[in-house]
Amino acid sequence: MKPVLALVGRPNVGKSTLFNRLTKTRDAIVADFAGLTRDRHYGNGKQGKLEYIVIDTGGFEPDAETGIYKEMAKQTRQAVAEADVVIFMLDARSGVCAQDHDIAKYLRKLGKICLLVANKAEGMTNSHQLGEFFELGLGDVHGISASHGQGTRELVDLAFHTLQVGAPEAEEEIDNGAIKLAVAGRPNVGKSTLINTWLGEERLVAFDLPGTTRDAISVPFERDGQLFELIDTAGLRRKGQVFEAIEKFSVVKTLQAIATANVVLLLIDAEQGVTDQDAHIAGYILESGRAVVIAINKWDAVDAYQRDLVQRSIETRLSFLKFAELHFISAKKRQGLGPVWTSIAKAHRSATIKMTTPVLTRLLLEATQFQSPERAGMFRPKLRYAHQGGMNPPVIVVHGNSLEHVSASYKRFLEGRFRKEFKLVGTPLRIEMKTSTNPYAGKESNRVRE
Repeated sequence: MKPVLALVGRPNVGKSTLFNRLTKTRDAIVADFAGLTRDRHYGNGKQGKLEYIVIDTGGFEPDAETGIYKEMAKQTRQAVAEADVVIFMLDARSGVCAQDHDIAKYLRKLGKICLLVANKAEGMTNSHQLGEFFELGLGDVHGISASHGQGTRELVDLAFHTLQVGAPEAEEEIDNGAIKLAVAGRPNVGKSTLINTWLGEERLVAFDLPGTTRDAISVPFERDGQLFELIDTAGLRRKGQVFEAIEKFSVVKTLQAIATANVVLLLIDAEQGVTDQDAHIAGYILESGRAVVIAINKWDAVDAYQRDLVQRSIETRLSFLKFAELHFISAKKRQGLGPVWTSIAKAHRSATIKMTTPVLTRLLLEATQFQSPERAGMFRPKLRYAHQGGMNPPVIVVHGNSLEHVSASYKRFLEGRFRKEFKLVGTPLRIEMKTSTNPYAGKESNRVRE
């Protein structure tokens, strides 16, 4: 499983800036004033061959009792609970303040692995000015500059070292041919009920309460001679001093299950329609490149009007998953489950299909003859040949000249041609353009000088 790093600290210490640096994105909004981030924000990071999940949080006030700051504190507590390592960020320029002491007190009580990080420490990483942060009682302080990238790589290395995370090759898994099928969705959409229905027994606790499942549960299963590993992802509801019976959704467990799965069954509640959470999960499935099948559960419990609303919300909010097959089911009444398995098999076949270079090149040339890419200034992209660059998801690498000018719309045109020929359903398809370099570039000018 990917390690989870949570960024925690008071407002405006640079948490979102570090989040963007670690994930190599601009997903977190950054501005020079406090309180901009309020919700938890999840992203993927990679350093070398090691991958990890980063959680960005809002300004943390552990003792907040009212208003938006109380809700922000709840979000941060959940991020800390899900994290393997907490990165406690401070402002090296302004020094220690009372709010830093409150956060440090809270973290010391939890006993989590915590790295103390002084941000905005340009030119003072080894300075005595960082000495005052030792009074927080959380060990050594590490000076970084998130905006300039100074010390961020060493920070991630330290987090891995603290967790004793090794290279992924060291983890050997026995491949028994089983297809890993993750059932993902919001709490209380019927994930455990569906798996119990498939298994024919009450293998997982299913109850009409959001958060009954507390972890990602893996169950072996066989159907028509094919082995499966069913993964029920968690909708989390914890009770205790930290969460005060707050209903939570264990995002990290779902993200980890999706990342390790071959196929993801995205389960949506027909009674509630497509929510923001559903769209976020769907977006992560697409970003991860997993094959996906969409199932609308509790279809028997809604009337014709609600069914029409659900179908419209799917068309608008999940339009980026048009390649996924859609099913309307009732896990409790065992309705519509057979076709779901057919779509799962199609999605897995499409995700792991082998495409030969001659066929890909022929399709590419036929596509360019039917419609050439648009000219960009003096140059028109020249597409010469294509080959497969990976599976799960399938990757097609196109070689040629001036391919940096190929538009996104033309890539979609090529994707449609490839999908139709290979009958690809339920899987993303990625097309990469690789421009050939001129081996004689610069040699002629050198010869003229001679």
